Amino acid sequence: MELFACRASKGFAEKVIESLNANVRPGEQPVHLGGLEVTQFSDGEFQPLFTESVRGATVYILQATIPPADNLMELLLCIDAAKRASADKVIAVIPYFGWARQDRKDRPRVAIGAKLVANLLTAAGADRVMTCDLHADQIQGFFDIPVDHVYASKVFLPYIKSRGFSDLAIAAPDMGGAKRANAYAKALSEGGECGVIICHKTREKANVVAEIKAIGEVKGKNIIIVDDMIDTAGTLCKAAEVLMSNGALSVRACATHGILSGKAIERLHNSVLSEVYITDTIPHPELEGDPKIRIVSMAPVFASIIDKVYNYEPISPDFIY
Repeated sequence: MELFACRASKGFAEKVIESLNANVRPGEQPVHLGGLEVTQFSDGEFQPLFTESVRGATVYILQATIPPADNLMELLLCIDAAKRASADKVIAVIPYFGWARQDRKDRPRVAIGAKLVANLLTAAGADRVMTCDLHADQIQGFFDIPVDHVYASKVFLPYIKSRGFSDLAIAAPDMGGAKRANAYAKALSEGGECGVIICHKTREKANVVAEIKAIGEVKGKNIIIVDDMIDTAGTLCKAAEVLMSNGALSVRACATHGILSGKAIERLHNSVLSEVYITDTIPHPELEGDPKIRIVSMAPVFASIIDKVYNYEPISPDFIY
């Protein structure tokens, strides 16, 4: 096993290696972060270079494809370099899969970006993809190679259970998140009834919410909004306001990918939300120690999947949704 990290996900990769080495099997050597250098040209072009041999190795390349598009290009170039250096297998580990919101033609004459990215990864030479909380589950079908799709519920559900909330309800910020909210509520109903609330929203345009209506029993509930990402935080903050105005005791949020673009952090700090939990699939070093926005790590989950896939062990026990 050889593990490399592109520039956008080096911190995450180091945490994955730490988790891998904490559970080294008898007779196995500890994993190290492989040497990867990127030569930058004056016009912005760049070229990655593996500084150690990968011949015959199973190569894991970690990179979240967050903006700018250079991060995706860097991952594609690294996959190509590994294949040309005679790696046996190349596995792309993508904590955050960019362009996932473009999973269908929702308007005439638009691209299906998620399918294009899937084609690019396959054309570059990836033999397998590991990713987390895709915006739409059907994106797995865009690939003709195996996809390991892990869920942040693996880390969020134990946190929610540990808090011991009474009168708990799970909310989806929009109709598309109903399946996720129902799955969380089902997992949390073991110790008592956990309701589901759906927030129906209408948009004026992308990233601009016109109106939100809450469907379900809200009054007297401690509500946790679950979602796959927070971008501008407009939907989340408006949904929290609607829930509180309808009689909720408190509103919290758990979202996998903290994109947090524009004034998102400021909006979250000024919102009625008690707490916001995101994962480290997208790096946010500026939020370390933040009193309201807290980060939980997905590195142990990815480390477990990487280890089991490498050793041909079943990974179904690691999937909670």
